[in-house]
Amino acid sequence: MAKTRVALFVTCLVDLFRPSVGFAAVKLLEDAGCEVTVPRGQTCCGQPAYNQGARGDTIDIAKQTIEAFSGFDHVVAPSGSCAGMLKKHYPLLFDPDDPFKAKADDLATRTFELVSFLTDVLGIESVDSRLSAIATYHDSCSGLRELGVKHQPRKLLSSVDGVTLAEMDNAEVCCGFGGTFCVKYPDISSKMVSDKVGHIEASGADLLLAGDLGCLLNMAGRLKREGSPVAVRHVAEVLAGELDQPPIGEV
Repeated sequence: MAKTRVALFVTCLVDLFRPSVGFAAVKLLEDAGCEVTVPRGQTCCGQPAYNQGARGDTIDIAKQTIEAFSGFDHVVAPSGSCAGMLKKHYPLLFDPDDPFKAKADDLATRTFELVSFLTDVLGIESVDSRLSAIATYHDSCSGLRELGVKHQPRKLLSSVDGVTLAEMDNAEVCCGFGGTFCVKYPDISSKMVSDKVGHIEASGADLLLAGDLGCLLNMAGRLKREGSPVAVRHVAEVLAGELDQPPIGEV
Protein backbone atom coordinates (compact mmCIF):
# COMPACT_ATOMS: atom_id res chain seq x y z
CA MET A 1 0.00 0.00 0.00
CA ALA A 2 1.40 3.36 -1.06
CA LYS A 3 2.20 5.85 1.66
CA THR A 4 0.38 9.18 1.86
CA ARG A 5 2.64 11.80 0.25
CA VAL A 6 2.80 14.84 2.52
CA ALA A 7 4.61 18.09 1.82
CA LEU A 8 5.67 19.98 4.93
CA PHE A 9 5.24 23.74 4.87
CA VAL A 10 7.93 24.58 7.40
CA THR A 11 6.99 28.28 8.02
CA CYS A 12 9.39 31.19 8.33
CA LEU A 13 9.47 31.31 12.12
CA VAL A 14 10.15 27.60 12.45
CA ASP A 15 12.91 27.79 9.85
CA LEU A 16 14.59 30.81 11.41
CA PHE A 17 13.89 30.46 15.12
CA ARG A 18 12.86 26.91 16.02
CA PRO A 19 13.87 24.23 13.48
CA SER A 20 13.20 21.57 16.12
CA VAL A 21 9.48 22.11 15.51
CA GLY A 22 9.97 21.15 11.88
CA PHE A 23 11.87 17.99 12.82
CA ALA A 24 9.15 17.13 15.34
CA ALA A 25 6.51 17.57 12.65
CA VAL A 26 8.41 15.25 10.31
CA LYS A 27 8.70 12.62 13.05
CA LEU A 28 4.99 12.76 13.86
CA LEU A 29 4.04 12.45 10.20
CA GLU A 30 6.48 9.63 9.48
CA ASP A 31 5.40 7.76 12.62
CA ALA A 32 1.86 8.04 11.25
CA GLY A 33 2.97 6.30 8.05
CA CYS A 34 3.41 9.29 5.74
CA GLU A 35 6.12 9.90 3.19
CA VAL A 36 7.29 13.44 4.00
CA THR A 37 8.92 15.90 1.61
CA VAL A 38 10.07 19.45 2.34
CA PRO A 39 9.84 21.29 -1.02
CA ARG A 40 12.88 23.48 -1.59
CA GLY A 41 10.87 26.11 -3.48
CA GLN A 42 8.88 27.23 -0.44
CA THR A 43 9.36 30.60 1.20
CA CYS A 44 6.96 32.71 3.25
CA CYS A 45 3.22 32.04 2.95
CA GLY A 46 2.73 35.74 2.19
CA GLN A 47 0.67 36.56 5.25
CA PRO A 48 2.72 39.64 6.36
CA ALA A 49 2.38 41.19 2.89
CA TYR A 50 -1.31 40.24 2.76
CA ASN A 51 -2.03 41.84 6.13
CA GLN A 52 -0.28 45.01 5.00
CA GLY A 53 -2.40 45.28 1.86
CA ALA A 54 0.45 44.42 -0.54
CA ARG A 55 -1.82 42.32 -2.76
CA GLY A 56 0.53 42.12 -5.74
CA ASP A 57 3.42 40.84 -3.65
CA THR A 58 1.10 38.37 -1.94
CA ILE A 59 -0.10 37.00 -5.27
CA ASP A 60 3.50 36.52 -6.43
CA ILE A 61 4.32 34.62 -3.24
CA ALA A 62 1.13 32.57 -3.53
CA LYS A 63 1.93 31.54 -7.09
CA GLN A 64 5.39 30.34 -6.06
CA THR A 65 3.96 28.41 -3.11
CA ILE A 66 1.21 26.84 -5.21
CA GLU A 67 3.74 25.57 -7.73
CA ALA A 68 6.15 24.33 -5.04
CA PHE A 69 3.43 22.25 -3.39
CA SER A 70 1.74 20.82 -6.45
CA GLY A 71 1.49 17.06 -6.84
CA PHE A 72 1.36 16.08 -3.17
CA ASP A 73 -1.55 14.33 -1.49
CA HIS A 74 -1.55 16.79 1.40
CA VAL A 75 0.23 19.94 2.55
CA VAL A 76 0.76 20.21 6.31
CA ALA A 77 2.02 23.13 8.40
CA PRO A 78 2.90 23.26 12.13
CA SER A 79 1.07 26.60 12.26
CA GLY A 80 -2.60 27.49 12.15
CA SER A 81 -1.91 30.94 10.74
CA CYS A 82 0.20 29.74 7.79
CA ALA A 83 -2.15 26.83 7.08
CA GLY A 84 -5.06 29.27 7.28
CA MET A 85 -3.36 31.57 4.78
CA LEU A 86 -2.98 28.77 2.24
CA LYS A 87 -6.39 27.26 2.89
CA LYS A 88 -8.64 30.27 3.41
CA HIS A 89 -6.98 33.27 1.80
CA TYR A 90 -5.13 32.02 -1.29
CA PRO A 91 -8.40 31.22 -3.13
CA LEU A 92 -9.52 34.83 -2.57
CA LEU A 93 -6.46 36.29 -4.27
CA PHE A 94 -7.33 35.23 -7.82
CA ASP A 95 -10.12 36.19 -10.22
CA PRO A 96 -12.39 33.33 -11.35
CA ASP A 97 -10.89 33.32 -14.86
CA ASP A 98 -7.29 33.27 -13.61
CA PRO A 99 -5.67 29.84 -14.15
CA PHE A 100 -4.22 30.07 -10.65
CA LYS A 101 -7.70 30.25 -9.12
CA ALA A 102 -8.28 26.52 -9.71
CA LYS A 103 -4.76 25.77 -8.48
CA ALA A 104 -5.33 27.80 -5.32
CA ASP A 105 -8.63 26.03 -4.69
CA ASP A 106 -6.91 22.67 -5.14
CA LEU A 107 -4.13 23.60 -2.71
CA ALA A 108 -6.74 24.74 -0.19
CA THR A 109 -8.46 21.35 -0.21
CA ARG A 110 -5.12 19.62 0.48
CA THR A 111 -3.82 21.92 3.22
CA PHE A 112 -4.07 21.22 6.96
CA GLU A 113 -2.63 22.32 10.28
CA LEU A 114 -0.36 19.60 11.67
CA VAL A 115 -2.28 18.32 14.70
CA SER A 116 -5.68 18.52 13.01
CA PHE A 117 -4.23 16.54 10.09
CA LEU A 118 -2.98 13.83 12.42
CA THR A 119 -6.31 13.50 14.21
CA ASP A 120 -8.97 14.46 11.66
CA VAL A 121 -7.42 13.06 8.49
CA LEU A 122 -5.16 10.22 9.62
CA GLY A 123 -7.26 9.22 12.63
CA ILE A 124 -4.36 9.24 15.09
CA GLU A 125 -5.68 8.94 18.65
CA SER A 126 -2.49 8.71 20.69
CA VAL A 127 1.25 9.28 20.57
CA ASP A 128 4.16 7.43 22.16
CA SER A 129 5.89 10.13 24.19
CA ARG A 130 6.51 11.00 27.81
CA LEU A 131 6.98 14.22 29.76
CA SER A 132 6.33 14.96 33.41
CA ALA A 133 4.60 18.34 33.35
CA ILE A 134 1.48 20.29 34.14
CA ALA A 135 0.69 21.93 30.83
CA THR A 136 -1.71 24.64 29.76
CA TYR A 137 -2.71 25.24 26.14
CA HIS A 138 -3.20 28.54 24.31
CA ASP A 139 -5.61 28.46 21.36
CA SER A 140 -4.04 30.53 18.60
CA CYS A 141 -6.48 32.78 16.76
CA SER A 142 -6.06 31.54 13.19
CA GLY A 143 -5.95 27.87 14.09
CA LEU A 144 -9.06 28.16 16.25
CA ARG A 145 -11.19 30.55 14.22
CA GLU A 146 -10.18 29.71 10.67
CA LEU A 147 -9.45 25.99 10.97
CA GLY A 148 -11.39 24.79 14.01
CA VAL A 149 -8.32 23.56 15.90
CA LYS A 150 -9.41 23.16 19.51
CA HIS A 151 -9.97 19.61 20.71
CA GLN A 152 -7.34 17.98 18.48
CA PRO A 153 -4.18 19.01 20.40
CA ARG A 154 -5.86 18.32 23.72
CA LYS A 155 -6.84 14.85 22.53
CA LEU A 156 -3.28 13.91 21.65
CA LEU A 157 -1.81 15.61 24.73
CA SER A 158 -4.05 13.44 26.89
CA SER A 159 -2.13 10.43 25.58
CA VAL A 160 1.31 11.79 26.54
CA ASP A 161 2.51 9.83 29.55
CA GLY A 162 3.09 12.19 32.48
CA VAL A 163 1.34 15.29 31.14
CA THR A 164 -1.56 16.80 33.07
CA LEU A 165 -3.55 19.47 31.25
CA ALA A 166 -4.58 22.50 33.32
CA GLU A 167 -6.84 24.78 31.30
CA MET A 168 -6.21 28.51 31.73
CA ASP A 169 -8.99 31.10 31.77
CA ASN A 170 -9.54 32.81 28.41
CA ALA A 171 -7.51 30.23 26.53
CA GLU A 172 -9.21 31.35 23.31
CA VAL A 173 -8.33 35.05 23.74
CA CYS A 174 -5.57 36.48 21.53
CA CYS A 175 -2.09 36.77 23.04
CA GLY A 176 -1.55 40.12 21.34
CA PHE A 177 0.95 39.01 18.71
CA GLY A 178 -1.21 39.02 15.59
CA GLY A 179 1.70 39.33 13.17
CA THR A 180 1.99 43.01 12.29
CA PHE A 181 -0.62 43.92 14.93
CA CYS A 182 2.02 43.94 17.66
CA VAL A 183 4.08 46.37 15.57
CA LYS A 184 1.22 48.71 14.73
CA TYR A 185 -0.35 48.72 18.19
CA PRO A 186 2.44 47.93 20.67
CA ASP A 187 0.68 49.30 23.74
CA ILE A 188 -2.47 47.27 23.12
CA SER A 189 -0.41 44.21 22.26
CA SER A 190 1.63 44.56 25.44
CA LYS A 191 -1.52 44.75 27.58
CA MET A 192 -2.98 41.69 25.86
CA VAL A 193 0.10 39.51 26.38
CA SER A 194 0.39 40.72 29.98
CA ASP A 195 -3.19 39.60 30.62
CA LYS A 196 -2.47 36.29 28.91
CA VAL A 197 0.58 35.68 31.09
CA GLY A 198 -1.55 36.29 34.17
CA HIS A 199 -3.94 33.56 33.08
CA ILE A 200 -1.07 31.20 32.28
CA GLU A 201 0.47 31.59 35.71
CA ALA A 202 -2.90 31.36 37.48
CA SER A 203 -3.50 27.95 35.84
CA GLY A 204 -0.72 26.46 37.97
CA ALA A 205 0.98 25.03 34.87
CA ASP A 206 4.74 24.76 34.55
CA LEU A 207 4.57 24.36 30.76
CA LEU A 208 2.83 26.50 28.13
CA LEU A 209 1.97 24.91 24.78
CA ALA A 210 0.47 26.19 21.54
CA GLY A 211 0.50 25.37 17.85
CA ASP A 212 1.80 28.68 16.46
CA LEU A 213 5.37 29.78 17.00
CA GLY A 214 4.56 33.50 16.69
CA CYS A 215 2.24 33.29 19.68
CA LEU A 216 4.75 31.20 21.60
CA LEU A 217 7.62 33.62 20.99
CA ASN A 218 5.43 36.51 22.10
CA MET A 219 4.28 34.81 25.30
CA ALA A 220 7.71 33.36 26.06
CA GLY A 221 9.24 36.82 25.83
CA ARG A 222 6.75 38.29 28.29
CA LEU A 223 7.06 35.35 30.67
CA LYS A 224 10.84 35.72 30.68
CA ARG A 225 10.70 39.50 31.24
CA GLU A 226 8.44 38.93 34.23
CA GLY A 227 10.74 36.28 35.67
CA SER A 228 8.20 33.48 35.34
CA PRO A 229 9.42 29.87 35.67
CA VAL A 230 6.85 28.61 33.14
CA ALA A 231 8.57 26.84 30.23
CA VAL A 232 7.29 27.27 26.66
CA ARG A 233 7.20 24.74 23.83
CA HIS A 234 5.43 24.07 20.57
CA VAL A 235 2.91 21.26 20.98
CA ALA A 236 4.58 19.24 18.21
CA GLU A 237 7.79 18.97 20.23
CA VAL A 238 5.94 17.40 23.16
CA LEU A 239 3.82 15.07 21.02
CA ALA A 240 6.90 13.86 19.14
CA GLY A 241 9.03 13.58 22.27
CA GLU A 242 11.57 15.91 20.64
CA LEU A 243 12.71 17.73 23.77
CA ASP A 244 16.47 18.00 23.33
CA GLN A 245 16.31 21.75 22.66
CA PRO A 246 15.83 24.15 25.61
CA PRO A 247 12.34 25.64 25.96
CA ILE A 248 11.49 28.61 23.75
CA GLY A 249 13.00 31.85 25.03
CA GLU A 250 15.75 30.19 27.06
CA VAL A 251 18.44 30.41 24.41
